[in-house]
Amino acid sequence: MKQCPRCKQTYSDENLNFCLEDGELLSVFAYDPPPSLYADDPPPTVLLTEARVTNPASWPQSPLTARPTGQPQFQHQPFGESSMFHSRDKTLPTISLILGIASIVLICCYGGIWLGAPAAVLGFLGMRNADNDPGRYDGRSMAIGGMVLGGVSLLGSLAIAFFAILAR
Repeated sequence: MKQCPRCKQTYSDENLNFCLEDGELLSVFAYDPPPSLYADDPPPTVLLTEARVTNPASWPQSPLTARPTGQPQFQHQPFGESSMFHSRDKTLPTISLILGIASIVLICCYGGIWLGAPAAVLGFLGMRNADNDPGRYDGRSMAIGGMVLGGVSLLGSLAIAFFAILAR
């Protein structure tokens, strides 16, 4: 049997640990077996006043977490901009290189005319952007590759078209 020390209500259910009237922890009557014989009860919960201290790893601080004293912990940056992960624009050089490769593959179908010319123009624009503003644009070598492939396929397609006209 268990009894509530506050309201003196008694309970015969051994699975109850708290009073149903006021929520107080129930105590065991003297004629019940001692609590040490209840092997199924878990150990009591330990209440901590502070956070648990663990062994810190002796790793060096990373440059992201290390900051000089006097610096604020958080610095405001506009939405979508990150100083660490800021990538430069490579859109025009990438498109130029893709069009240049496709124009070489389709050179037999006059692909140099309708794919090679745009590849050369976009490659020139991408190279000019990378030269004029290297902090914002990148991909100069891709732009040169697209420009060269586009020019070669344009000349090759024009030569194929010229020989096809002469053959008639």
